[in-house]
Amino acid sequence: MSHKGSQVPGPVNSRTLYLGIHPEAFAPGAIPEGMTVAELTARIEGGWAASVAQGIEGELCLIGVEPDAAEAAIRERFAAGAFGVVLVGAGIRMLPEHTVLFERIVNTVADLGPGVRLSFNTAPEDSVDAVRRWLER
Repeated sequence: MSHKGSQVPGPVNSRTLYLGIHPEAFAPGAIPEGMTVAELTARIEGGWAASVAQGIEGELCLIGVEPDAAEAAIRERFAAGAFGVVLVGAGIRMLPEHTVLFERIVNTVADLGPGVRLSFNTAPEDSVDAVRRWLER
């Protein structure tokens, strides 16, 4: 699956911001059953390392679940340089209690980066594939 047939233009550049919830910020019981904070941290860091190893340039930004603080972190990253793709992790999108956080992220990115493309993973391990859908079109 790709975006090659889309009429939506590609990203304004190839720099990518990977957004995810810091594993220590999840509410008790929100991390998948049987997984520890350390294991989730390792998976996230592994997904980021795989992206870097494949030449994807950008930043990993692990946030808390408070929308104002998340917005501030995103604004800080964008102030340091533009991004062409923003990957929004599954932990932000898939838990109903993070709906306001997700809305804030999407609207902050839209405000800061016209032409930025949003990308969504289903797990840290498929982050590279999610980003490449926009980078390789």
